[in-house]
Amino acid sequence: MKALSWKRKIIEQCNAVGTYRDAFLPTIDALARLLERRDAAYEEFLAGGAVAMVEKISDRGAVNQAINPLLRLWQDLNRDALAYWRDLGLTPAGLKRINEGAMTKPKLSALSQALSDIG
Repeated sequence: MKALSWKRKIIEQCNAVGTYRDAFLPTIDALARLLERRDAAYEEFLAGGAVAMVEKISDRGAVNQAINPLLRLWQDLNRDALAYWRDLGLTPAGLKRINEGAMTKPKLSALSQALSDIG
């Protein structure tokens, strides 16, 4: 998925849980770009046969088994994305951790509320 599609989806998710703020747009943009790179790495991994372990030859000529670098990249990008999701309140723990006082709109006094209802 492209970064713009990811950005729209992330904003929808933030709105759904009530954590969206315009101030979060740089974080949302960074997450969207990260997810686009993660998707590209996974597609390349699948195109290469989805081989989890590959043989690597050391500088001394020894053949060793190692995790496919594309799979490792995908895992690392997933881990990084999880941190962003948590910061945006898109995980249960992240949502719980967000300061509710900072996320809610200030309440109007009864007099202010009555005046705004009149006007």
